[in-house]
Amino acid sequence: MPHMPNLSETELAERTGATPERIDRLTDLGITSREGDGTYRLANIHRVRLAEAIERSGVDLDAVGKACATGEMSFAFLDLLFPEPQGFSPKTYREASADHGLDVRLIQLAHEAIGLPRPSPDDQVRQEDLQLFGMAQFAVGLGLQDAEIARILRVYGENVYRISQAESPFFHTYVELPLMQAGASESQILEMGSQMSPMLRGMVRDLILWAYQRHQEHAIIEHVIDHLENALDALGLAPPRPARPPAMVFLDLVGYTRLTEERGDETAAEMVASLGGIVQSQSVRFGGRPVKWLGDGVMFHFPGPRDAVECSLELVEETPTAGLPPAHVGVNVGPVILRDGDYFGRTVNIAARIAARAGPGEVLVSEDVVGAVGGGDIRFEEIGPVELKGVVRPVILHRAARAGAASG
Repeated sequence: MPHMPNLSETELAERTGATPERIDRLTDLGITSREGDGTYRLANIHRVRLAEAIERSGVDLDAVGKACATGEMSFAFLDLLFPEPQGFSPKTYREASADHGLDVRLIQLAHEAIGLPRPSPDDQVRQEDLQLFGMAQFAVGLGLQDAEIARILRVYGENVYRISQAESPFFHTYVELPLMQAGASESQILEMGSQMSPMLRGMVRDLILWAYQRHQEHAIIEHVIDHLENALDALGLAPPRPARPPAMVFLDLVGYTRLTEERGDETAAEMVASLGGIVQSQSVRFGGRPVKWLGDGVMFHFPGPRDAVECSLELVEETPTAGLPPAHVGVNVGPVILRDGDYFGRTVNIAARIAARAGPGEVLVSEDVVGAVGGGDIRFEEIGPVELKGVVRPVILHRAARAGAASG
């Protein structure tokens, strides 16, 4: 991005909704920084905004100025911590909406769905926010209703917000705390941390885009394969079932999301790490392998269905004894498509839906699993045909248990 020219005091005041006198005061306090020619770098916009937030929280800016004067605090870190602001466009939200043939209420709804403050129709639009109007215009052109647009934006907003909120505690624990323990002052910590910020910001942006593209690729392949299997079924061309079909297993922890919200991401990470140790040891013991982690759960592949069910029973018994929430498991058997180390197809999708249906401590399996496993030391109790989300026909499910266990 080309370098933006510096701002005069009046221009900085206009860009931030302050007065020149306010800018003068912030400069005297050491919060904003004036260049030798009397101008201000664009990064001072962030300084003014932060000062306003600090004052609204009840902190006296004179006290902040004293901390700056003693060297205990500095706002110079903001110049590196945030990307250089692009400033405001000459358009208001009402005007930009009209230019794109949109109702300004849709743009307001989009901000709320993403998790941002609802703008007033007469607020000026940030330069970098103008792209939102073109996106909204495209979505409306596809025939999407406002509620449908808000729904997908809410998914993006909630997940990006969670990523952004997780970064600060992580940075504090692994970067700032070691500096504090080494005797660095608050000002020094912010200065050193901000020097890393441009590189870290670029790395995180690239990492998020890379991860999104990989997950998107998986979702597209999964969707195409689902259509292909439906088409082959309709034509009577579905491939014959393999003589020894593999089994797919999904395991999730009950109440994981609620516990994460109550106890924080650090507790969630500890639970996942503990589950990982159990999953790895038990799956290897029964000849299977964990394919991928899915937040609070895991997807497995087993060469044979009996090993899959026996491992699942072990896992639901062991997770509570390890101090974890109860697990619930779904098992299905059938043909799968392997690509880049991941598994796709209807067998996989149904296994995931079965797991979602299972209750705490339950192992539910499809009727195909029952037929492939037989009896022996595993007992199956039919619970009947069940409607599963995303599955056209009801699926007959069975509850698996050890032969000597009491009936559920």
